Amino acid sequence: MLKKGKIGARQFTILVMLYIIGNAILLIPSTLASVAKQDAWIAAMLAVGAALLVIPLCVALGNRFPNMTFTEYLEEIIGKWLGKAVSLLFLLGFPFVIASMTLRNIGDFMTTQTIPETPIQMVHIIYMAVVVMGVRHGLEPLARAAEIFFPLVVLLFLILVVFISPQMKFVNILPVMEGGIQAVLKAALPFFSFPLLEPVILLMIFPHVNDRAKAGKALFAGVLLGGIVLCVTTMMTILVLGADQTARNVFPSYVAAKNINIGQFLERIEMILAVLWIVTSFFRLTLLFHISTFGIAQTLNLKDDRFLTLPLAMILVVLSIVVLPHITYLINFNPVWGVYAPTYGLVLPLLLLGIAIIRKKRSNESNDRYDEGRR
Repeated sequence: MLKKGKIGARQFTILVMLYIIGNAILLIPSTLASVAKQDAWIAAMLAVGAALLVIPLCVALGNRFPNMTFTEYLEEIIGKWLGKAVSLLFLLGFPFVIASMTLRNIGDFMTTQTIPETPIQMVHIIYMAVVVMGVRHGLEPLARAAEIFFPLVVLLFLILVVFISPQMKFVNILPVMEGGIQAVLKAALPFFSFPLLEPVILLMIFPHVNDRAKAGKALFAGVLLGGIVLCVTTMMTILVLGADQTARNVFPSYVAAKNINIGQFLERIEMILAVLWIVTSFFRLTLLFHISTFGIAQTLNLKDDRFLTLPLAMILVVLSIVVLPHITYLINFNPVWGVYAPTYGLVLPLLLLGIAIIRKKRSNESNDRYDEGRR
């Protein structure tokens, strides 16, 4: 039987928050600043606000089919065989692709910032070995591990903000709205697409939350808290480095952390951010890989998904090298992802909810006519 562990609403909130932060804590400031300049923090808040408006759509879809995963009610709504085809397209085209990109970001960071002499392939293989072990243990142990690491994540983030605050210069965010609202909106779209439009993926574990009444609130809270952390990180990076330096660096928040210097004694503690990023990226990648393997097994009616973990992990390692050949490619890929991600993260769930509502309405009308005929 496929493992269907149960997790608490609080654990779900923590998992969602760690998922949203993930590798975005290193990448998002640069993405925003390259377009909105010193107004990147405004673009970040707009993107988070827009994402929170999408969450009720996901919650409404999940609540309509409380005991089903996303792939299960795909078959329920649009039919068995078409549903299976769309499910596989969704799983391989969205969470699995995102997992490969996440793994590539991990390899790029490790080989450029911490262990430059290590081949990126080895970093990917070692990291995936740990992820595979996590997925094989199931959702419940992963949620408990997230609960254990959550205080550490909060503590490290607070330490980072406190220690870096002396280096902040508020002149770096002036003048406000210099590029106009158009630049802010243009910058907000990539952030909105990555990672704020991805909670639809988490509908795969939505039915595994113990308290169904709190699952929607937990999803909303996780996205909100993760969004706040990313907004604070973006503003902090702009205040320390300025808009130009933030835009030029691939991992600007890590570069900003290098500027920590307290009394010529406490300095170069950027590993705080590195540890924070490694922890959140692990949970993000493990969730993505778990959802991919579990969803594929469920769609193909397999009794167990554990035997899929090793071959899919091998495919993921290769795909991570192919999908983003080099860091520069990521910059050109952002506009494409701004169109690609909304297709799965917004259009697909909106269509499914619309079809489900229409079918329910027609079913009710048919029942009403049948009752009237009997009378």
